[in-house]
Amino acid sequence: MHFEIISEIEEIEPIALGGNIRDIMRIRKQFGPGRWRKLKGVALVRLHNGSIRRAEVHWYEAHGIGRKKIKIKKFLD
Repeated sequence: MHFEIISEIEEIEPIALGGNIRDIMRIRKQFGPGRWRKLKGVALVRLHNGSIRRAEVHWYEAHGIGRKKIKIKKFLD
């Protein structure tokens, strides 16, 4: 699903840290070593068909590397 985040991500919460991330080996191999965290938050997203929805998004993040693999987990509206 292709989408664009059009607002600030709010209500950010950690889901897993470091070794507790299920895919940590794949993430480190793909993006490099770092203090990886899996996070979730709420944002407005624009879908490929142009509609704007409020959604819960999940992503991986490490200091100095940034947000990677952002995905929509569910729609909230």
